Amino acid sequence: MGSPGLSNRSSGQQRWLGITEPISLSGPTEYDVAKTRELEKYLQDAGLYENQEEAICREEVLGRLDQIVKIWVKTVSRAKGFNEQMVQEANAKIFTFGSYRLGVHGPGADIDVLCVGPRHATRDEDFFGELHKMLSEMPEVTELHPVPDAHVPVMGFKFNGVSMDLLYAKLSLWVIPEDLDLSQEAILQNTDEQTVRSLNGCRVTDQILRLVPNIQNFRTTLRCMKLWAKRRGVYSNVAGFLGGINWALLVARICQLYPNALPSMLVSRFFRVYTQWHWPNPVMLCAIEEGSLGLQVWNPRRNPKDKYHIMPIITPAYPCMNSSYNVSSSTLRIMTEEFQRGHEICEAMEANSADWDTLFEPYPFFEAHKNYLWIDISAENADDLRNWKGWVKSRMRQLTLKIERDTFGMLQCHPHPDDFSDKSRHLHCSYFMGLQRKQGVPTTEGEQFDLRLAVDEFKHTVGMYNQWKPGMDISVSHVKRRNIPAFVFPSGVRPNRPSKVTWESKRSSELRISGHGQAEKSQEGKVAALGANDDRKRKRAEDSMDDLRNSKFFSSLPPSSREVHEDGNPVSIASSCSVKCDDTEVNSMSEQKSEKPDLNSSGEYPSVDRETNGSEKSNSHINPLLTATDTSSFNEAGKLDIEKITCGPYDAHQVLSGEPDELEDDLQYRNQIKDFGGNLKNGNLDSSNSESVVAAEPVFSQKENISSTHIYSNGGLEELEPAELTAPLLSGNPAPVPQRKPLIRLNFTSLGKAADRSS
Repeated sequence: MGSPGLSNRSSGQQRWLGITEPISLSGPTEYDVAKTRELEKYLQDAGLYENQEEAICREEVLGRLDQIVKIWVKTVSRAKGFNEQMVQEANAKIFTFGSYRLGVHGPGADIDVLCVGPRHATRDEDFFGELHKMLSEMPEVTELHPVPDAHVPVMGFKFNGVSMDLLYAKLSLWVIPEDLDLSQEAILQNTDEQTVRSLNGCRVTDQILRLVPNIQNFRTTLRCMKLWAKRRGVYSNVAGFLGGINWALLVARICQLYPNALPSMLVSRFFRVYTQWHWPNPVMLCAIEEGSLGLQVWNPRRNPKDKYHIMPIITPAYPCMNSSYNVSSSTLRIMTEEFQRGHEICEAMEANSADWDTLFEPYPFFEAHKNYLWIDISAENADDLRNWKGWVKSRMRQLTLKIERDTFGMLQCHPHPDDFSDKSRHLHCSYFMGLQRKQGVPTTEGEQFDLRLAVDEFKHTVGMYNQWKPGMDISVSHVKRRNIPAFVFPSGVRPNRPSKVTWESKRSSELRISGHGQAEKSQEGKVAALGANDDRKRKRAEDSMDDLRNSKFFSSLPPSSREVHEDGNPVSIASSCSVKCDDTEVNSMSEQKSEKPDLNSSGEYPSVDRETNGSEKSNSHINPLLTATDTSSFNEAGKLDIEKITCGPYDAHQVLSGEPDELEDDLQYRNQIKDFGGNLKNGNLDSSNSESVVAAEPVFSQKENISSTHIYSNGGLEELEPAELTAPLLSGNPAPVPQRKPLIRLNFTSLGKAADRSS
């Protein structure tokens, strides 16, 4: 039986890795070789490679851990009454996965480890019991933190300073052989769900390495993309973006499509392909196999839950799953814009008008929006804060989903993947979420957003934490950009103005200059860059882009595909985005971003464009600046048949517009709130009135059982609701959240009108 990722034509002469043939088999040019050297040096200078001493330390720690689990399983076997021969034969074995196994880990990175044990060594009693006890008694083990109730149960700790996440898989074997092969499907027989999930990390990692044509090029490219994602603020599975395994799968697919390309070319093609990708078409390294064990695999036609996935990236090992189910409409929009930005910069690099520094510019998160949510949490000691922090962060995605739901997608969220701490305050940390109105839709004078119910439900969900302890508090506040606390900035100093010229500002200036140049050349073809002539500017850009695409790209399409594009509007296809957006109503940073052309070669638009998030393909701004490099890129893009590389039984699946299962639990709570206090959405307080008032935050103390007040000296802080989380009852049930909340509405009417004024 051949490899699941190895395809071949009927002649048997042409073979490739992946579900489709490569886009290009071209090898590197001298330019690619030179740019790859530059990229490798950049990654070295960025400190992405560990030194030899640290590498040896990691190997020693792994060897020591392997000895520990072997002693542990013999101890468990003896305690359960096995004879001495069975005790001596008892064995456990560790496997690494994740970034360490892929060979892309950096200094200080944690190691993902899987412990595989026999059928008589249980997870709860033996792994989280006896093994946890053994580790806790070792002086070299610190920060031991078991999480047995996680979706994938894990035990985190540091061993001689090396961070480790240890998972456990209980197989149906009495004895674990030293040459155990985890890639075999039979290894999953008679195992529980936690074991299947725990084994999935190792099986997926090994399969990725089998399905890429050149492992070294894959590793360099993946290091680059992980650094880029962290710099641009889109590296976090928990926050609704993509994590390490997601980026590995995306990069691996590009390696399959360009098997002979060097890393610099692979980076460029990464942005080119995923700028044109039609989500929710899935990214797959190999065909999805049903298997013989009856385990559920990703299939949106069969499994209702899979229909909610808007950016499916499928794991290549049985049972195939969607690794990116956390992605929301807002985070998909953000990543799509970042892919477009990367694509433009890579094109500019080919024209020697940009460099690697430009690509890796950090995202100016606290300059990008005018309104933010500030989520602040605290606890009484370091251990409680670590546990509370992990729980709250894992629930942050639900806040994004609730806001999108309650505002019908009109208010878009941009979560920051990191947390921030004020050194003047102990045992606390803060998260921030940018807010902006959906672009491309008309606005109503005085229209505001009431987030009380969404925030109330979020805090209710957070309050369900079964390890809640007194002192674990949370507050959610609305803060303006100009009043963002200084501790989020480097060195705790707020910049007076943007620190440097970014790619977006430079690009915006070029577009304005280009618009004036065209105005001087021809009165008929003049395009105004500002004011009432903005619609004419976009129309001209759309027409020129249509001509280019029809002549260069759509000429290779079948007649049925061309009819769709010629008869309809190829730019604005979602009804919610069909009205052109007034530039005075959009976010100032978003004004600088140019949208990508919709290069749909199939003639069929995925339903996510119409139902899930119309802003994904709201191409109301087309870049009119087409250099020679742009033209050559579109010529090659004309050969890039997206329909060909997204083929399969699951392409263009329908994305449901309903609520995911994780929000269905809020329905009963919402009804309770309405029954008690009526509909909370109808209020008339203007949030701007609170800007000159110091926000007072009531917090209920567990010890004193009285109400105290915490004062924040932040003139722009608007408290969304009280930050209390009272102690749960002795039965373990969470404390009830207070029913009455202050009226909160976010007014975005003046947001865009002040775009030309510095805030």
